[in-house]
Amino acid sequence: MKYAHILMAVASEFWAIDAAKFDQIVAFLALQAAGEKLTAEQVAKISNKSANDVARRDGAVALLPLRGVLANRMSMMSDISGGTSYDGFARQLDNAVADSDVKAIVIDVDSPGGVVTGADELSSRIFAARGTKPIIAHVNGSMASAAYWVGSGADEIVLTPSSEAGSIGILGVHDDVSAALEKAGVKKTVISAGKFKAEGSPFGPLSEEAIAHRNERAQHYYDTFVRRVAENRGRPLSAVRDGFGQGRMVTSAAAVAEGMADRIASLDETLARFGVRTQAQPSKTRAFAIERERRALDLNS
Repeated sequence: MKYAHILMAVASEFWAIDAAKFDQIVAFLALQAAGEKLTAEQVAKISNKSANDVARRDGAVALLPLRGVLANRMSMMSDISGGTSYDGFARQLDNAVADSDVKAIVIDVDSPGGVVTGADELSSRIFAARGTKPIIAHVNGSMASAAYWVGSGADEIVLTPSSEAGSIGILGVHDDVSAALEKAGVKKTVISAGKFKAEGSPFGPLSEEAIAHRNERAQHYYDTFVRRVAENRGRPLSAVRDGFGQGRMVTSAAAVAEGMADRIASLDETLARFGVRTQAQPSKTRAFAIERERRALDLNS
């Protein structure tokens, strides 16, 4: 019953999320609601849970994880998503901004996106913190949809060579479970007051009027998404709407070329820019060997 309620909650939300990840979540919840149990390994493929998904300090740099499915509060999906709460992330950001010992903030991003509610507010909050100290969104994997919405508020977006960004768009779903209930011998009667109060009920199909209304809401959230990204990135609305992947993910090189991101680098290289020593420096012997190899290549060229 719990998963059936979560599935209905998912259907009531609008999502800024990678479409494939959204399909996985809906399919998982549908199976669980039907009574089928998944193994820990199967759940792990859906979840992005990690023991390292905690804010930490590295030298004078605060690393704030923005990982997994994003939601305003994670209680609804904490069992499967292992994701990030917009509200919780905002508190981590405020603490890092206020900490005089923190000289830079790196947002460690690997997320397929999440629910719309809360994304624009967090993006605005990050944007408003610009100028207090450098804020870098560093992508190590995926920066999709709501994650891009949020991360675009940073001063700079950096992707590792194999990372991707984009998926700018809005998704929604409506499950008509009336046929399944009828097959199970259950007939639901919805009682409501107010012309549109029950138009989203899962116990019947959506009317054309209800579909049109949902499309209008999806368009509203999409327009908000595009405007925020355009403002954060300093690009015209048309550049974001007619480019930036148009709902598709974009490779790191293409993202930089199109102005969706600023550079390609590893996390170690990003941290090194702020004085964090992340790798042992080569020994003098190794440095000499490298120089000797370089001279040999120069002689043979």
